[in-house]
Amino acid sequence: MWRCRAPLTVLGALGGYALYLPAGWMYAESGRYWTDPARAPKVTVGMVLGAGVLAGKPTPMLLERLKLGAELYRRGKVRVLLVTGDNSRKSYDEPSVMRDVLTAEGVPPARIVLDYAGFSTWDSCVRAKRIFGVDQAIVITQNFHLPRALTLCRAAGVQAWGVGDDSTRYATGVTVSLYMREVPAALKATYEAALHPRPYFLGPREAGIRRALEAPGN
Repeated sequence: MWRCRAPLTVLGALGGYALYLPAGWMYAESGRYWTDPARAPKVTVGMVLGAGVLAGKPTPMLLERLKLGAELYRRGKVRVLLVTGDNSRKSYDEPSVMRDVLTAEGVPPARIVLDYAGFSTWDSCVRAKRIFGVDQAIVITQNFHLPRALTLCRAAGVQAWGVGDDSTRYATGVTVSLYMREVPAALKATYEAALHPRPYFLGPREAGIRRALEAPGN
């Protein structure tokens, strides 16, 4: 029994290392693309990833993402905001809630494009590229999510930079648990980045970004 303990300990350590390796790789690779509203490059599209709505209102994390998106628009860093989230059933319409918040923040409705089939980070990134024709974007989410989001968007063909919200300011406990969740999520993201599975829903190309750019005053 004692002879088996050392090899098993080594195997357990190697297994733990392998579990954390994808997340560590994503942090290392994505770090050069992290920025903030003041230093962000000027690109056409700011991409706000969904984070849930409750009773028709954005969750605190989604609200902070939307505030960042509105700030980037006001600073002239982006010309259009693509909001991508879940509208898989009539009673749950995440993108429309996101649009309403951005409008209340002063973003003209004509500059907001809605993606109703952003069911996952990978789906949102692929659809941004293949459905909406996005080549460059600033991805807007929380800090804990940025490494995975940037990795996936770049794997999908979007030249992406990231602006993140520090959710530890208002949800420390939840943020810690979400950082932990990113470890297994990174395993799935590695598969997606390597094998490019088909999103849950694609559909035809949409001209929403082009129409937003052609709208008066942009």
